[in-house]
Amino acid sequence: MTIEQPSAAWRDYELIDSGDFSKLERFGPYVAIRPEPKALWPKSLPESQWRSMAHTEFKPGAGFGKAGKEDSGTWQMLHPMQEQWPISYPAVGFKLRLGLTAFKHVGVFPEQAPNWDFIASSVKELAKGQQEPPKVLNLFAYTGAASLAALKAGAAVTHLDSVRQVVTWARGNMELSGLDGIRWIVEDALKFARREARRGNRYQGIILDPPAYGHGPDGERWKLDECLYDLLEQCAAILAPERSFLVLNLYSNGYSAVLADTLVRNAFGTKFASCDYGELVLRDRAGRALPLSVFSRLKR
Repeated sequence: MTIEQPSAAWRDYELIDSGDFSKLERFGPYVAIRPEPKALWPKSLPESQWRSMAHTEFKPGAGFGKAGKEDSGTWQMLHPMQEQWPISYPAVGFKLRLGLTAFKHVGVFPEQAPNWDFIASSVKELAKGQQEPPKVLNLFAYTGAASLAALKAGAAVTHLDSVRQVVTWARGNMELSGLDGIRWIVEDALKFARREARRGNRYQGIILDPPAYGHGPDGERWKLDECLYDLLEQCAAILAPERSFLVLNLYSNGYSAVLADTLVRNAFGTKFASCDYGELVLRDRAGRALPLSVFSRLKR
């Protein structure tokens, strides 16, 4: 099991401090205060310094902590800032447009940077010695950082999310990065994977970052505990048996890295070149590791 974090060379993101159920983060030129239930320790910096540094603070709404509304709230402006702004991820070579949403998110999950690096290196490895670009499927693809990592490395990418607005956001990130060619799909992930399995379609890379719950574009109900293993089995049917990779990321329900590893090994079998698992963390200036998700990554 490994513990991974973004490289210190990534200048457009920093976890400045954490504690008292909050985190102080810099995204490019702007600093934000956001709730963080895993930051159980005291802050390193005084509250006055947090507020003097921050441009904005997310204030939870009445539904905060309830299913379907656990991230809802509003932003309080503390210092002037743009509503939208770009950041870069030079390690792979793409850009993202960030903005303040009603669900405490800004358009990027920075702890995922090690997964982006893995995706890019895996695609480059697969592309060697084959004429066609590796086909990569990104499910629950959000604003597209993982899709851009695969595309930049040379993959033919299918990007799927059930929310049309975030697919539009991802398309804008592709254009901002000076890239082109992603196949965009607005659909329920499990329904799409089942259809691809019936059609016999195969991918050399599959990326999974499912939420705890949600709804498809036609009202399909998604609950991770009930659907995850079924989804993994469908993905196992469409992942190429050789020269392929899988990334499973889980940030919900308190799932452990060991559980992620066990799920992947059961669904995808034991014939693989490597299968590693671990936690993705962010470290603040005091050196404290804030665990935010677990992963399992397989190579065939």
